[in-house]
Amino acid sequence: MQSKSNLYNFAALLFILALGVSHSTIAQTEQNRPRARDVGLVVGVFAPGTLNAITDVAGVRVGHATVIRGDDIRTGVTAIIPAPGNLYTHPVPAWIHVGNGYGKMIGETQVREFGEIETPILLTCTLCVWSAANALKEWMYQQPGMGEHTLNPIVGETNDSQVNNMWADPIQHDEVYAALNNASDGPVAEGSVGAGTGTQAFGWKGGIGTSSRVLPESLGGYTIGVLVQTNYGGILNMNGAPIGRELGNYAYSHIFEYQDSDGDSEDGSIMIVVATDAPLNARSLERLARRAIMGLARTGSFASNGSGDYVIAFSTNASVRKPRTSSTPVATEVLVNASMSPLFAATAEATEEAIYNAIFKATTVTSSRGELQAIPIEDLTRILEQYKALNWDQTVGR
Repeated sequence: MQSKSNLYNFAALLFILALGVSHSTIAQTEQNRPRARDVGLVVGVFAPGTLNAITDVAGVRVGHATVIRGDDIRTGVTAIIPAPGNLYTHPVPAWIHVGNGYGKMIGETQVREFGEIETPILLTCTLCVWSAANALKEWMYQQPGMGEHTLNPIVGETNDSQVNNMWADPIQHDEVYAALNNASDGPVAEGSVGAGTGTQAFGWKGGIGTSSRVLPESLGGYTIGVLVQTNYGGILNMNGAPIGRELGNYAYSHIFEYQDSDGDSEDGSIMIVVATDAPLNARSLERLARRAIMGLARTGSFASNGSGDYVIAFSTNASVRKPRTSSTPVATEVLVNASMSPLFAATAEATEEAIYNAIFKATTVTSSRGELQAIPIEDLTRILEQYKALNWDQTVGR
């Protein structure tokens, strides 16, 4: 596993070099910032998968393209390929749940109508979604088995304009193709990378985060994987520890004289992608997606007025993946409602931890437009220790 990770990191470095990222930025991405579990921040009761990533769900691949150009472009695109094979001829069951709809979510209505996804999923910056969708359309038409059909690209976004000139429309054909063509089923780069390059979380630098859960065999043995693009605010909590309040950086803190935060930390958005190998239809995936919002809430979000909070959930299980056309009825095997509760719990847990990983792994990003500082790991760990929020797998109930 270690050799696979090293190859992945080397490939990512080569790609960053190809995009013309400065040496100082490359050095920053190599900083040894921990993930949540590396410091003992254990979320929930179910165990993660081998990679603790969305790619623990068999067949799911993730790729990034990071674009750092000049003094004002700090952005990127992240591609999630849900399953192998032609997604148009054999779509996967899916649903898109809207927690708060202040966003630009391309492809939402057809997914709600058919309950299926027929393209990979792209995440990027707010004003980049249309160019990204057009490039995704072109990429799809080049896949084996495609003819002249209409397509429903799935592209979500968050606003990274604090450090990125998104009005320059920096995500084009080359960046989208790079993310798609380099998508891997291995470890997923997190933090200030891909669609998370210029995004924030609770007033600190955020970005891409991922996590997974594997249910015990007695509960089906299914895997849940979550990937997030954070760009939202609120009052940061981690396993009950009031991180935001202790660090003086939280929503509405500027109205209290005893706090020194100089800006609001309540607005923003989040994209959440939930994958599972459990055999679920669109209705069950809608129910699953709603539980991701519960994991989001545990971190301190209250879904502000200007927040675009979207969850894209899909199943990779072969028994529910139907052909696009058939002259005869197609049989599927799906879990009954009474079997959903463990999956609900696992989804909330994985979402919460994915957000924490995004915050832990994110590095400071600066441009001519502003700066997003990485949360200080030493201070964060100290507060988590102070509130006894660490190592719950070893200490709680013992």
